[in-house]
Amino acid sequence: MSDTCARITGTDLDRLGFAVYLAATGAKAEELHARADEARRAAVGTDVHVRGIIEFSNYCERGCFYCGLRHETDTLTRYRMSPDEIVSVAVEAREAGYRTVVLQSGEDSWFTAEIVADMVRRIKAETDLAVTLSIGERPREEYALWHDAGADRYLLKHETADRGLYRRLHPDSEYDSRQRCLRWLMELGFQTGSGCMIGLPGQTLEMLAGDLLLIRDLGVHMAGVGPFIPHPATPLGRAESGSPNLTLNAVACLRLLIPHILLPATTALETLSENGRRRALRAGANVIMPNVTPFEYRARYEIYPNKASLGRDMREAFARVTDLILSEGRTVGDDPGHSPAYTVTPSLPGRGTRGRAVPGGEIAR
Repeated sequence: MSDTCARITGTDLDRLGFAVYLAATGAKAEELHARADEARRAAVGTDVHVRGIIEFSNYCERGCFYCGLRHETDTLTRYRMSPDEIVSVAVEAREAGYRTVVLQSGEDSWFTAEIVADMVRRIKAETDLAVTLSIGERPREEYALWHDAGADRYLLKHETADRGLYRRLHPDSEYDSRQRCLRWLMELGFQTGSGCMIGLPGQTLEMLAGDLLLIRDLGVHMAGVGPFIPHPATPLGRAESGSPNLTLNAVACLRLLIPHILLPATTALETLSENGRRRALRAGANVIMPNVTPFEYRARYEIYPNKASLGRDMREAFARVTDLILSEGRTVGDDPGHSPAYTVTPSLPGRGTRGRAVPGGEIAR
């Protein structure tokens, strides 16, 4: 694998070629991860960026077969945080040391475009946080409003690059609609994140290789890849969980394929695998996203059960993540952690920073 590992950076491999790397085990997997770690060090250095996630609503109008928040789930106690509460948690997160907050929810239209825009404006006026939104598919004009309000980033997983698998898992959404939203986000200038789950029922290694190539071709700035974990109240409740080792291989392949991409060490990986975050850092990851949602809501944001926790308090979580990062010989990013494939320029007071997305993952000079 020594000679062929380097070929990943040339982007010449087809799906079958990538499938070989994804299937690596033992010494071959260790070599793959080590090469990815070298590529990470050369491309983005030692910083690990810590993003605080605020899960502000568990209402969802979609029925995706793998998600515990799906609107058919009748065992879940629903909640919505108020806009004032969301802004207050964001301000507290900045005081605790976080440089980015991720506002995440199910697809909940109670939060209108203007409500979300106002929350972003208020966070930007009261802090120097980078603001990421992760609230699903919306019309282009709503994305534009949020970008104008000061939102820096948007996370929208493509879920799967295989049309047939997408159709089987999403009874009330369309593959083309998801792809269109991702294109809009890039066109509008968001630092855009996508990604997929590893080990979905029906997913093959060739399909997963297609996911990695799609992430490259979309030119997104971040990619979240974590193992599928079944929720018992969903149609896939009896399916097997995704493989942590396969997930680590996917992280490593993405780092080699797109050296400057932001790659999280996911909570799902930590949930399935002891020291999952640590192992992901060693395979090329450079982002960790602790949960800073008020504790009384956390158990109700149950995309999957038994989610790994870094503690009840956001300060405790930041301290534990810091200890992990330093123990790996890495450094805690002391800036918002913008993508290298992004030109960031000062903006008006209260509007944070604005930037330009660079297509194809090229680095802005």
